[in-house]
Amino acid sequence: MITWDLVVVGAGPAGLSAAHAAAGAGVRTLVLDRAVHPRYKTCGGGLIGTSLTAVAGRIEVPAHDRVHRVTFTRDGRRAFTRRHRTPLVAMVRRDEFDDRLRAAAVAAGAELREGVAVRGIDQDPDGVRVRLADGQSVHARTVVGADGSSGVTSRHVGVRFRQVDLGLERELPVPPAEQRRWRGRLLLDWGATPGSYAWVFPKGSSLTVGVIAARGEGERTREYLRRFVDRLGLSGVAAEHDSGHLTRCRAEGSPLRHGRVLVAGDAAGLLEPWSREGISYALRSGALAGAAVAAGDLAGYERDVTEQLVPSMRAGHRLLEVFERRPDVFHALLATPAGWGMFVRFCQGRASFDQTLTRAPVRAGLALLDRLPPVRQRTPSAPAQPMTTRSG
Repeated sequence: MITWDLVVVGAGPAGLSAAHAAAGAGVRTLVLDRAVHPRYKTCGGGLIGTSLTAVAGRIEVPAHDRVHRVTFTRDGRRAFTRRHRTPLVAMVRRDEFDDRLRAAAVAAGAELREGVAVRGIDQDPDGVRVRLADGQSVHARTVVGADGSSGVTSRHVGVRFRQVDLGLERELPVPPAEQRRWRGRLLLDWGATPGSYAWVFPKGSSLTVGVIAARGEGERTREYLRRFVDRLGLSGVAAEHDSGHLTRCRAEGSPLRHGRVLVAGDAAGLLEPWSREGISYALRSGALAGAAVAAGDLAGYERDVTEQLVPSMRAGHRLLEVFERRPDVFHALLATPAGWGMFVRFCQGRASFDQTLTRAPVRAGLALLDRLPPVRQRTPSAPAQPMTTRSG
């Protein structure tokens, strides 16, 4: 019976990053995934600078657009647009992006088995047994779990979640006039439900349109998406994909490892709490996990995540608290040079949120917001005419 040095469960950005790092260091690596690449994945597909740095030298990013302009609105009102001379976000389709990561992991020496569902994990002193849906088992010295926050490995490790959100998304094919309207520009709308927002991400011939809000507000979230699409003038466009998913953010101190099983990416609840951006966390945590396995230092993975990723997550929770209390003031601050600069640095990966929150103007702004009472959330407005924006 073959015993692999490493079995990776899940072939998304986290799992494939772990496989690439480990296999590239000579670790005999097997990746298992229930899907077959290329496959659709519910995801905005916006790559910030941190993600681009993480894949530099590994793949050529299949970008369908590179955004220089951002339009911000507050529940469809108070629109302003800001521009930057260099790109802020690269727009990808996840089926293409993940397939490039798959090819890179295989080129590094990893073996991939697709269409394989994992049903359970067992550990003993000799290693880890991965039980498959067909009744067979795969044996490994170490496992990296990257099968999502509701997956087998997350449950095995005992990951605890502080924040759970519902994201809804539509992929809309649009005619050339709409493609030109959105080329190089994305839209972020701060919603009426505390902590919610919506987005339009351009991807050449299509737009990714979505909303996200706290779980438990399902009907309001669905209504928010309907109203948002109406305001955009896109309610008559048939969606190529209409899907939803839950994002889960780990609780402070939640385990990242149980014995010889590590979890990375969504399986570990690693994402940015305010924006719910998870691709950069998946890429980085996966690479850290693969490197730890290659070095034979599994505890080092926990240290690295705590030192390199957790501080930004703490800062993201702080921003989300402010955003939930006073989205109107948050919206206004983004129109200021300091607020726009903070957003640009985040998008381009030039400063993490924990670094940003140490800046004197940001500290002063947050202190002011702490003294203000929470804004009263108004009843969602009726659908308006298709949205127009002005330059800021």
